[in-house]
Amino acid sequence: MNTLTTAPVAPLLDRLFAEAEPASPMDSPLAAALSVEQHRRLMQSKTDYVDFYGHLKDFPLAVSRETGLLLYMLARSGKARTIVEFGTSFGVSTLYLASALRDNGGGVLITTEFEPSKVCRARDNLTTGGLIDLVEIREGVALRTLSVDLPASINLLLLDGAKALYPEILTLVESRLQPGALIVADNADYSPDYLARVRSPGSGYVSTPFAEDVELSMRID
Repeated sequence: MNTLTTAPVAPLLDRLFAEAEPASPMDSPLAAALSVEQHRRLMQSKTDYVDFYGHLKDFPLAVSRETGLLLYMLARSGKARTIVEFGTSFGVSTLYLASALRDNGGGVLITTEFEPSKVCRARDNLTTGGLIDLVEIREGVALRTLSVDLPASINLLLLDGAKALYPEILTLVESRLQPGALIVADNADYSPDYLARVRSPGSGYVSTPFAEDVELSMRID
């Protein structure tokens, strides 16, 4: 028995995934009009992402069940007490991470989302899941919201927002990552600068692709 597999979290996740299944962001008019190359350039832009993600505000952009379970397992096995998440969306990944904190005995999860309507949806979902007391949702652009008042030591970092900002977000939190801290970057192939950094010898990380679209890294010094 644990938080993730019992009520209220388990049925809530079932409902959220069922709602997300027919709601592909690629069906939005903006995304449907883009070629593969245009989509890749947009995903790698450091300036156009606000408008792009604004058009997708009604889509959940959730992690897969497999990635969510991976997040829970990593946070549990590492006995995480302090977690930072870039990209809240509707709070699906946040539910997995906060469940791990609950089962680890408590802690704090700082997550950030610039779309106000998604902040409301995420807060409602975390409240329904009985996990809101563990989560601080910061509304606004992550380059600002994650530039202040971070925990002195961070055990786990999830990168799942605008892909082009992954290197900048890592820079903001890097001095707080404890040795052994894990970094999970979803859809990291859209951020070649980030991959080059964490995979570079002498970077302070060991890193490997995991599953189809996740990069798993560990801070080593």
